Formats: sequence, structure tokens, C-alpha cells
Amino acid sequence: MQLADLARLSTRMFKTNPMRTWLTILGMGVGTGAVVVLVGLGFGLQKIILEQIVFGETLLSLGVSATGARSLSITDEVVAEFEDMEHIIDVAPLARYPALITYKGLTGNVFIQGAEPAYLRYGGITTTAGDVFVEEDIANGHEIMLSPAVLKLFGIEDAEGFIGQEVNFRLLIPAEDGTDAITEINIEKRYRVKGITKEEGVLNALMMLPELRNYVGVEEYDRAQVRVESSEFLNVVEEALIEEGYRVTALSKTVEQASQIFQGIQVVLATFGGIALIVSAIGMFNTMTVTLLERTKEIGIMRTIGASPRDIKMLFVSESIIVGFLGGISGIVMGVILGFSVNIMLNIAASQFGGQSVSLFSFPAPFLIFIAVFSGSVGYLTGIFPARRASLLNPLDAIRYE
Repeated sequence: MQLADLARLSTRMFKTNPMRTWLTILGMGVGTGAVVVLVGLGFGLQKIILEQIVFGETLLSLGVSATGARSLSITDEVVAEFEDMEHIIDVAPLARYPALITYKGLTGNVFIQGAEPAYLRYGGITTTAGDVFVEEDIANGHEIMLSPAVLKLFGIEDAEGFIGQEVNFRLLIPAEDGTDAITEINIEKRYRVKGITKEEGVLNALMMLPELRNYVGVEEYDRAQVRVESSEFLNVVEEALIEEGYRVTALSKTVEQASQIFQGIQVVLATFGGIALIVSAIGMFNTMTVTLLERTKEIGIMRTIGASPRDIKMLFVSESIIVGFLGGISGIVMGVILGFSVNIMLNIAASQFGGQSVSLFSFPAPFLIFIAVFSGSVGYLTGIFPARRASLLNPLDAIRYE
């Protein structure tokens, strides 16, 4: 049988039984759409979580802090030692001191942090409003970044509106002799708010480290971000630092764990969607079996005029693949439309209530391509048994079938 003849005969069902054919495709579409929507929800949730993490250098960095178990501390000398270690290309420290922040006559307790832009890149610190510090800001000592908790301290709800406001500080430096004495350093300068970070639950104000050094001699750092050459050396450097007694955190491991969790969620969601797909496949199998009975006499005539069992088998398999594939395409269309519609409604609601726009559903192109191919495979599997029965029919018995 020529390919053109096979294509014409395989699509004849759209003319002879259009209603039943399209209902079968729609049934497959509903099952496939359920899989697309549920797995798309899993991808969307994963994207929402992982978008909070800055990729690139962040995943090649390690957070290092002193445990206190060995009386360790992170000083300039220790930072230099870190930089000399194998596979480490940069170290960005962070200093931290208690302070008082004042805004329009209101005063509250915060922690002043001093760091350079490299620390922000390595630590994945980003903003919900305003801008993050860049290299050009090192020489600019008039700007500050605040955490959302600081805004709540002053009853501020509009983060965007707070950008550009001015605040001032008083540093509270503990005495070096171990007593409870506190030295208060009043900073006369007023600082302009450059950005609001995403660090929820902490009362932090971040300024450039050189600016902090103008008011206090930084002898010890609270923590440091260590930039490793490549991902293959992360474990090596981490183990070396742990052996020296430091506490080490790796954001890359958090990402891996989160990805594994979401992969499990996607499998569970796909299983629920797969139930609907199985039901649709059973309906399609039933349709193809009924089609076989209706076309038994036709099969006998085709066999009599020269069609081989292989031709008959290919004809039925082709029909089932076409139905399955079109069912997959319709399911993808329905699932994507539903997902994007929900995203649009959520974003409209978020904009009205002052929330942040999110995409609850996400549909990666490779996933959609896989669904289309998988639907065609389901069509093949549901049609192979009726096709085999059709190819084994005796031509004379088939012609006499009523």
C-alpha cells in the first residue's frame, strides 16, 4: 500500500464518522489535558521557589561562618588564607554590628551589615524593590539597603514608595574587654534607601564595607562567601573548610534538594493525571474495537483485491496514532489555555491587592513535545490489538460478515 493511499484511508474516519472520531479525540484530550495541567502546576511551583535563588555564581559559592567550638574567628588574615586555598578564586566577607535606625523621628533596633557587591552576588541577595549594590557603589557612601522587616518596624507597606527615603544610624559597639559596656557611635550622615532585599524575618541594613570602616575598626567578620572555581570542586572545598572547624552552607545543595522534592511532586501529580489518561485510552480502545466490527466486510474486500495483512494492520495502527496524537495536541491546547488563564487571573488579583505577580503554571517546551509524542504512543498501544485482529481475519469470512 502506497503512503498516499494509507494517509487517505487513515483519515477517512473524519468523513464517515466525524462525531465519534472527534469525541474520541476530545476524550483523549481531556485525559492528556489533565496530565498537562497537573504537571504544569508542579513545574510552576518549582519555578516560583527556584526563582528566589540567583543562579550562576550563587551556586558556585559557599557560606562560611565560625562555629565557636574551636574559638575560631574570621579575620582579614583568615580571609587571605581562604583566598590562598586551592580551587578558591575569591572571598567576600561580611561584618555585622547592632545599631539603631531612625526614620522621621522613629527609632528601632537593627543590625548594620557591611559588605561589598561580590558578597551580594555570591550570597544570592536580590531586591523586591529598588536596586542591589554594584561595583560602582563601593565609592558611594550615601546609600543603604534594608530588609522588609525594617519597613514593618516603621509601619511601611509600600516598598517601592520607600525607595529614596533617608534614614540615619547609631552604631552600638560592644566593649572589647568582654564586659557589657556598649559604645554608641552616632553617624551624622543620612543614608538614602537604594533597595529592599528579600531577606524576610531579619532586621538588617546593608551598607558598603568601606563605608562601615569609616566608623568602626572591623577586626572580625560575621561570615564570608567563598567563590569556588567550578561545581566539581564544591565538595572538596567544603570538606576542607569543615575539617578546619568552620560551618559551611552550600546553596547548590538546597537547590538540588528542592529539585528532588519537586520531581516527586510532579510524579504524584502526573499519576493523578495519568488516571484520567488511562480512562481516555480505554475509551479509545473501545472505539477502535467497534470500528473493527463495523469495517469487517470492508477488510474482507480489501484483502480480496490484494491488500496484505500488513497493510490492514498499518491502516488501523495509523488511525489510532492519528487519533492519539490529535488527542494529545488538543489536550496540550486545553491545558495550556487553562494554565495561562489561571496565571492571568492570579496576576490581575495580585496587582489589585498589591501583591507580586507569579506564574502558578509553567509549561516547558520539551515537556509539551514529550506529551505530544507520548499521546501518539498511547494511540499506537490502544490500536495495536484491534489492528492485529483485523490483519488476521479470514477474507472470505470477513466478506460474509453481516
